Amino acid sequence: MSTRKKIKSEQEIIKIADKLRQNGKKIVTTNGSFDIFHYGHVKLFEEAKKQGDILIVGINSDKSVREYKGPDRPINPEKARAGVIAALESVDYVFIFDDAIPNRWLLKIKPFVHCNSSEYGENCVESPALKEIGARLHLINRDPDDNLSTTDIIQKMIRVHQKKILI
Repeated sequence: MSTRKKIKSEQEIIKIADKLRQNGKKIVTTNGSFDIFHYGHVKLFEEAKKQGDILIVGINSDKSVREYKGPDRPINPEKARAGVIAALESVDYVFIFDDAIPNRWLLKIKPFVHCNSSEYGENCVESPALKEIGARLHLINRDPDDNLSTTDIIQKMIRVHQKKILI
């Protein structure tokens, strides 16, 4: 499927998920802002895909990223972030959502498994919704050798840029 065809509205995703479940497919979800894409994200999606048949990625809208990351974020606009993620082989569908947390749409999509970074733990914000629909939470460990995060990348860029200004 082409990259553009993988990007759907939330309402389209809910209908697709219903049909996939009726056909016996195990739906896996994950979500985040994925602002500056890096290898840690690739590993997250690859591990998430192994948990079922179809991987659906929810991307926080620009509005919701600003709500929880601050007025200077996101660095990349939502459509660009969705396009990058949709280009990945491991990702089947992508949609953009406005909520600060994903519980509302998790209750509608009803995944078999929801994947999250282990740093958020078993009691992550998604836990109540997952319990309500009987979905499994799969925590994915960060590779300690990678030590990547968007915030760390931004901080490094600032340090490098400030050094150039001082020279």
